[in-house]
Amino acid sequence: MVFMNTFKDLLTKRQREIMDFVQRRRSELGRMPSTREIQRFFGFASQTAAVNHLKALERKGFLRRLPGDLLPVNTDSFSSIPLLGSIPAGMPTYGDAVAEGGVGVDLASIGVSDSARTFALTVRGDSMIDAHIQEGDVVILEYKEPRDGDVVAALIDGETTLKCFIMREGRPFLKAENSAYPDLIPAMELVVQGVMVALIRRAF
Repeated sequence: MVFMNTFKDLLTKRQREIMDFVQRRRSELGRMPSTREIQRFFGFASQTAAVNHLKALERKGFLRRLPGDLLPVNTDSFSSIPLLGSIPAGMPTYGDAVAEGGVGVDLASIGVSDSARTFALTVRGDSMIDAHIQEGDVVILEYKEPRDGDVVAALIDGETTLKCFIMREGRPFLKAENSAYPDLIPAMELVVQGVMVALIRRAF
């Protein structure tokens, strides 16, 4: 089940206060307040504290990066998607998913219904770079049947990886989007755990 976000669910008290300040200043000035303005208003010892809070707000999905700007996102339509650790975008590895909190996502904006079963994983490795999926990105995945060419989180012969799902002559295999990595052909089992529906790039 997907639960709707609230500030209480995803943000600390200080993060809520900074988010309120950012929204108010954008309304008054038509622009994002500078980190120095945030530092002065909240009495931080340095701009680094302001930068770190903005990083956290962007990472949680409450601010969206635009060229030269950060834009507050309408949080009324957010859902909290569980972040279940990381996934190799390289050679498969063993490992169980471990919950690491959640990420805020506007499901409607990515064409996913509130009733969809979704989860998120942080990417490790470079095997999907030609598909513009980089180390440190967060992929949003939905539990559903894959189609040929979908990017999937998969369990192949007991090991997990993020790759393209390919069907050839009725047989599935996994393909990297980096010529340095080989195709992965299951010896016994290939189980798709989720199909990628969106990607979040952590900036700063």
